[in-house]
Amino acid sequence: MEKEIQERFRAQLLAKQAEIEQAMEKTLEGMTDQNTNIPDPNDRATIESDRGFELRIRDREKKLLKKIKAALVRIDDGVYGICAGCGEEIGVKRLEARPVTNLCIDCKTLQENKEKSMGQ
Repeated sequence: MEKEIQERFRAQLLAKQAEIEQAMEKTLEGMTDQNTNIPDPNDRATIESDRGFELRIRDREKKLLKKIKAALVRIDDGVYGICAGCGEEIGVKRLEARPVTNLCIDCKTLQENKEKSMGQ
């Protein structure tokens, strides 16, 4: 993969990383600043439900953050865009759709089919 394309993906990954970290910080600040003395049980339940939803989103983003960091390491190591399954180059279109991926579409499909067959 050309260096300029890798650098474009690096910039995209770093921007997403910063966005996620900022959202996590905002969530943390929001949860520590909230007044927990809410007398109405319905309001309290709504706030707790919203908090739970927000935490689930942040948990998913935390997992994505790990994938972003792994993709950045692959860029640094010069193996970004190379499939971990077959060693072939991952198509740019696939990387544009999923920049954190480390599998080509064929290997990812094979992995998903194996997971489906094991789950049945």
